Amino acid sequence: MSYQAINFKDKLALFDEQWSPKVIAQMNDYQFKVVKLQGEFVWHNHCDTDETFIVLEGSLRIDFEDGAVNLTAGEMFVVPKGVEHKPFAEKEAKVLLIEPRGVVNTGQQTGSKTAKNDVWI
Repeated sequence: MSYQAINFKDKLALFDEQWSPKVIAQMNDYQFKVVKLQGEFVWHNHCDTDETFIVLEGSLRIDFEDGAVNLTAGEMFVVPKGVEHKPFAEKEAKVLLIEPRGVVNTGQQTGSKTAKNDVWI
């Protein structure tokens, strides 16, 4: 077995697409995904799971029907399952997502920002 650390910056340098999470590791049924975000996403929820956002670089706002949370590098937030939310980043943010394998980035919604699932880098 090979033992090697996973470097977030190295993984993020491998792609330019935004709103397209890339899997970098898996622990049991949970995947760790890096993603670049800029602009406005779509309103969505994940009926069966919480979703964790950890900001690595930049800043991110997550809007909710009744408010918002603002995150900067080094901060995280867990969106509870079933809660409607919409991420927004004025400038490009680099984020680590933690969620179960198979979760679609747009939840029940489909459209131009729905990313391919289970893409490893």
